[in-house]
Amino acid sequence: MAEAEGSLLLKGYGALSGTYDELVDAAGVPRPHARVATELLDGLTPEGFQRCQSLAELSLVQQGVTFSVYSDQRGTEKVMPVCLVPRVMGAPEWERVERGLVQRLAALELFLADVYGDQRTLREGVVPGEMVEKSKSFEPRLRGVKPAGGVRIHIAGVDLIRDPTGTLRVLEDNLRTPSGVSYVLENRQVTKRVFQHAVEGGVRRVDDYPSQLAEALRSVSPEGVDPEESTVVVLTPGPFNSAYFEHSFLARSMGLELVEASDLVVDGDDVYVRTTMGPRRVHVIYRRTDDAFIDPEFFRPDSLLGVPGLMRAWAKGRVALANAPGNGVADDKAIYPFVPDLIRFFLKEEPILEQVPTFVCARRDDRMFVVEHLDELVVKAVDEAGGYGMLMGPQATQAERDKFRELVLAEPRKYIAQHRVELSTCPTWVPERKRLEPRRVDLRPFALASRALGTIPSRWVLPGGLTRVALREGSYVVNSSQGGGSKDTWVQSSQA
Repeated sequence: MAEAEGSLLLKGYGALSGTYDELVDAAGVPRPHARVATELLDGLTPEGFQRCQSLAELSLVQQGVTFSVYSDQRGTEKVMPVCLVPRVMGAPEWERVERGLVQRLAALELFLADVYGDQRTLREGVVPGEMVEKSKSFEPRLRGVKPAGGVRIHIAGVDLIRDPTGTLRVLEDNLRTPSGVSYVLENRQVTKRVFQHAVEGGVRRVDDYPSQLAEALRSVSPEGVDPEESTVVVLTPGPFNSAYFEHSFLARSMGLELVEASDLVVDGDDVYVRTTMGPRRVHVIYRRTDDAFIDPEFFRPDSLLGVPGLMRAWAKGRVALANAPGNGVADDKAIYPFVPDLIRFFLKEEPILEQVPTFVCARRDDRMFVVEHLDELVVKAVDEAGGYGMLMGPQATQAERDKFRELVLAEPRKYIAQHRVELSTCPTWVPERKRLEPRRVDLRPFALASRALGTIPSRWVLPGGLTRVALREGSYVVNSSQGGGSKDTWVQSSQA
């Protein structure tokens, strides 16, 4: 490994062979836009950094920054692991990311309106009909429904990875109830507490996300309702949900009421929240409950987490639901390979952000290639998330590959496959070795949409996002539920 210059802590650090490192180049020299971070590390000894890291972890414990892992026998409630070494992105690159995200989400918004409308994309073969019709998230009963404010994707989280050439690529879209933004805000607060003025001046702020979100939610209030006078609530499945910390954090940060299904009632076509002063009409619901559970009259009749009649009120335009029900058809992994075509179809533009080349197992030629090259590919179930339902072919056993061969051949529509991308790395603190080592990372930026003017909503992108890091040596899985952690993401200000 080549040595980074000018830092005791980075001495001896180097990227993994064949990867792109976010802070240093192949020679171990700090990247120009990353000097705002590497200068922070200058002069820090491993012992000094460990003290800072311990302070950060203690702060997260005291703040109750947690997530749940139901499969862990040692207990479900975990403190989100964080590494204080940030990931840094240059201002010019981020400007391109912003434009690319706005473009991509505009096309997906139009696709959803089309899928639940005229379905031109299916008739004209832009997307094969079976990819939509066989999606678990497609809800035919919603055809013809137009949401209040003309927005379906109010909050989006788009996962990006960087390949060895340094190119950022979209890995997947999250358009239902994307989570993780609370950790972005908490990570920044912790960094500022520990390093005080380190992120002032040269790094764009993220703490205005709650106000931007509240404004975006109010903007989609039903017709005839003054957004400033509207009642907005955050609907949570309850404290046993894995993301409950985030639900309560965002409600508190926005100054909105956090409610459960039992707090809401539908009377006629209007939704009301029960209060000590009597029922009060609700105009916008930021719901963190999955589609299947939000209304037992429309979806699962056995759901105890839903509000009977809620879908009826939404279909009549009497309440806005963020995000809109049925969005999952657009972030289905089987639709992902066709998003560049959707951008060209709807916007008459070439995609700004690249994707990962993908094999669609529903296609015979792709399927035959996949089952014959499982040792080279990553195979993903299109209706799974969080790192589940996935085969890491190069690391899998022969028995695991044989099992997936049978699964793909039995239900080809259910699977896609990609060549494994060597994710970029970032210096990450390894406490047991008291040093920084490269660990693989991805990035989930968040984008908000306000009331549509015409056919396309106005969008704002949070500068940065959630950098997730695979804490285990050699791991490619960054999900917190599978042992991953997070980092603060610094976007260089244009004045820096």
